[in-house]
Amino acid sequence: MEEDIGRALREARKAQGISLRALAAETGISASLLSQVENGKSQPSVSTLYTLVSRLRISLDDLLGLDADESPEPSPQQHDAEPAGANRAGLILQRAAENPVLTMDGGVRWERLASFDDGLVEALLVTYPGGASSSVEGTLMRHSGFEFAYLLEGSLTLALEFDRYRLGAGDSFCFDSTRPHMYVNQGREKARGLWYVVGRNAADHTRERLADLLGRVAGDSAANPANVVEVFRRLGAEGLATDG
Repeated sequence: MEEDIGRALREARKAQGISLRALAAETGISASLLSQVENGKSQPSVSTLYTLVSRLRISLDDLLGLDADESPEPSPQQHDAEPAGANRAGLILQRAAENPVLTMDGGVRWERLASFDDGLVEALLVTYPGGASSSVEGTLMRHSGFEFAYLLEGSLTLALEFDRYRLGAGDSFCFDSTRPHMYVNQGREKARGLWYVVGRNAADHTRERLADLLGRVAGDSAANPANVVEVFRRLGAEGLATDG
C-alpha cells in the first residue's frame, strides 16, 4: 500500500499552525520544493523527509496515517488464517501484502515492518535502486536515535562524517544517528536491507539511557559494539522497552 507523503506532511504542518514559508525557513528547504512535496508533485529525498519529520516531531506511523487501534483488513488469501495486524499475547502480526510503503526521490523505498506503537523502534525494509542516494544534493543528514542495519543484497556506501564504508550483502552496522551520514548506491543493482531506527521519537530521558547503554556496550571488552543481538538483549534487561 502506497502512502501520500505530501498530504501527511501538509496536515501535520497545518495542525501545528506553521506556515509553509516558516517551515521552509526553519529547515533550510526551499519553499518551492516544500510546496511541490506537499502537493504530491515531487517526492522528498530521505534526508529531506527526516528533516521535516524531525521538525514536525511526527513518527513514521503518523506519516503513514496509521491508527494504533486499527488493524489492516486481511487480504482474500488470509480469510482462513490469522488476520493481519493480529495482536495476541504481545504478538504483532503484519502480512507482507499489508506493509505500508513510502517511495522517495530516486526511487528509494521504505516498507514499514511490524513494530509496537511505543515509538521506540522504527522497523524498515529499505531499498536503494542503482544510483540512488539518501540525499540528491549530496548533503549528509542527521537525526535523533540510533541506526541498526543489515544489508540483505546488493552494495551500499555509507558516508559517516569524514569516512566512507563500502557495504555488501551480509554486512551489518550501527551508529548514533546524530552523526552526519548519507547512503549511496554506486552500483547498478538494487541494494536492500533491514533498518531499525531506535529512539528517534523516544522521550529525552530514554534517548539518554540508550546513549549510556550503547556507550557501555562499546566500552565492554567482552561485547562487540556491532552485535545488535547483544544490544537488544541489554535493552530488554534495562527495561527500556517500557519507557517513552
